[in-house]
Amino acid sequence: MFRLLHVSSSPRRGESESLALAEVFLDAYTAKHPEVEVERLDLWQANLPAFGFDSASAKMAVFGGGEPAGNDQVSAWEQARAIFDRFAAADAYLFSVPMWNAGVPYILKQWIDIITQPGWAFGLDPEAGYTGLIQGKKATTIYTSGVHPAFGQDFQRSFFDDWLRFIGITDITEIRFQPTVLTANPDEDRAAAQAQARDAAKAF
Repeated sequence: MFRLLHVSSSPRRGESESLALAEVFLDAYTAKHPEVEVERLDLWQANLPAFGFDSASAKMAVFGGGEPAGNDQVSAWEQARAIFDRFAAADAYLFSVPMWNAGVPYILKQWIDIITQPGWAFGLDPEAGYTGLIQGKKATTIYTSGVHPAFGQDFQRSFFDDWLRFIGITDITEIRFQPTVLTANPDEDRAAAQAQARDAAKAF
């Protein structure tokens, strides 16, 4: 069965603009593709492990061509692998990404740091450089923010889009609702974003 994984990084639940747009997308997508299995991953409810000393040591061991050493490293690496496997098992992705302080929520960065490992999400060749290993999959990204671009920097899209391409996902559909607070016509802008989400879902 084709699996679509929705990864949510907003803690605002029913008050979240990114989650609301994701639901619009999913409603339109499942109406057209009722056979698709939709899995939801709320990063705030996922109890993600810290990627600390043991995890980093395991990663560097793998980078060096070795294996994690000792029970703590092995356990940390196995926890990371389980989280990666859930991600890699999906056939396509929907990411709802609100802007936090010009970037992405820390919980999303934590998840990325856990799953972006050598031999899993990317490969490294001394001559060719990095190669993304998540091949043949596509993603839709929903970016929301309450800050007008003229008033600050946007590292939200640049960071996340670069990460997707780094791991090999280049078929990317983007939906933006920006700004969500300082706009003169919030209802009109929200309706336009919802229409964009529906159109994107039908073409996804």
